[in-house]
Amino acid sequence: MKTTTSLYFGVLLLGGLFFATCTQPPDYPKEPFISFIGFSQSAIAQGTPNAPLDTLAVNFSFTDGDGDLGSENDTLDVFLTDSRDGFVTNFKLPFIPEQGGGSGISGDITVKIINKPFNICCANLATGEACKPNVPGPTDTLSYFIQIRDRAGNFSNKTRTSTLTLICN
Repeated sequence: MKTTTSLYFGVLLLGGLFFATCTQPPDYPKEPFISFIGFSQSAIAQGTPNAPLDTLAVNFSFTDGDGDLGSENDTLDVFLTDSRDGFVTNFKLPFIPEQGGGSGISGDITVKIINKPFNICCANLATGEACKPNVPGPTDTLSYFIQIRDRAGNFSNKTRTSTLTLICN
């Protein structure tokens, strides 16, 4: 009887291990979905010829059900929209090859923006002036709306970043 119980327990254990190792691919929608994670810093000097060079990293996560992100050509597929004036800055995702039948993917994306002139600027929306010292004051704030597009032309949701402080001197 002891041998039968041990054999039965062993079969159950092997069956449980078999089912535990057979995982289903993630079931994400075919449209990408993104979530803002954070900035590499909370403040950055605006881009002027006299400002020290600095880089802002914008980090966000993504899921995509059909895994078709990035393109092999020069298609721009990441869109950062300035919350102050609606100006859109475009970036390119690297090509991610599809993984077969279960091609749902997820991960994190980091977009780096150098504060060279006119990339990151303080702005006086009343006068249209930008990237000048102390315009509109010693500091300004902005946030971005982020959106991505996959190779099939599906747009993700739009997510808003936290507020970034710009140093206008």
